[in-house]
Amino acid sequence: MFGHLKDSFKIALRLSFLISILFALLLFVIFQIAGIKEYVLILWSAFFGFFIAAAVINYNAEKYIVRTIKQLYNNVSLLENSDYRNLSVTTDMDSLRSEIENFAEGKKIEIETLKIKEEYRKDFIGNVAHELKTPLFTVQGYLLTLLEGAMDDKKVRKKYLDRANKSVERLLHIVRDLDDITRLESGSTTMNFSDFNIIHLIEDIFEMLEMEAQKAAINLILDKDYSEEVMVYADEEKIEQVLYNLIQNSIKYGSPEGTTEVSVENLTANKIIVRVTDNGEGIPEVHLSRLFERFYRVDQSGSRKEGGSGLGLSIVKHIVEAHEEKIFVESEPELGSEFSFTLQKASLNSELQSMDSEKTESPS
Repeated sequence: MFGHLKDSFKIALRLSFLISILFALLLFVIFQIAGIKEYVLILWSAFFGFFIAAAVINYNAEKYIVRTIKQLYNNVSLLENSDYRNLSVTTDMDSLRSEIENFAEGKKIEIETLKIKEEYRKDFIGNVAHELKTPLFTVQGYLLTLLEGAMDDKKVRKKYLDRANKSVERLLHIVRDLDDITRLESGSTTMNFSDFNIIHLIEDIFEMLEMEAQKAAINLILDKDYSEEVMVYADEEKIEQVLYNLIQNSIKYGSPEGTTEVSVENLTANKIIVRVTDNGEGIPEVHLSRLFERFYRVDQSGSRKEGGSGLGLSIVKHIVEAHEEKIFVESEPELGSEFSFTLQKASLNSELQSMDSEKTESPS
């Protein structure tokens, strides 16, 4: 294309020169017929004729170049943005160059974004394959051992079937988590908002995880005695999932004889913040920015000694964001970690409606 434009400029110059020669010959013939001998006037006229012709041809060539470039963009479907398609054609080369540079910069950013997404997709597929492969191979190994004759021994048969069942449970756990996170990301999860007491919910989760905490020698505590209810407006089932994941992670990575402390504080007039703090092994700063990615693990060894699907914190983040709230993490190696998230307080109107309802239901 650019070679063609270069040839067009050469043709334009030759055409300008030819027009000026023809103009000079025409003047010469006219002057001869009229008996005028002013040849210098003929030369000056030819000179000015050349520049006038060159200017006219250059203007039209420049306009042709602009139209050609814009038509090229349209033909290869590069200008997908309607803002570009609706621009009036300009003959200002500086403006055109600025437009092209801005367009190229935008496409460069778009290409870089696509590259990042492609790397993320590859990592995700690799992580899913790795997470599913381990329990599948484990189940297959136990079943093959049984089929090869071990099933005749009742003790071995029961032990291997129990282990195979645990691996199947892990597979189901991974699949459920993948389903949860897919629905959360697509926005297809139904949120059931209601007013509830967050302190009661925390105490219920403490009871559910009591045995696991005792086994790990971790003390589960509230930071103080909450004599009054702390009412929030959220999806109780989803917030239970958030707290359960955060507290369970704290137990898994806590130090023996350590503590997991949960606190609830007023943040603003209509917000509270829930903090889950431990004095465990902590998380190096380099991992904090990626902590909520799917399948991302601080332990890069691949040992998976703590089990789990690797999706817990990602699900936590998506649930909190589905509530249009924020989640935060602070951690220091060897000192511990703190995960916190905000929640909406129960509205005053809801409380008044509840009080009115109780009055209506009570006998007069």
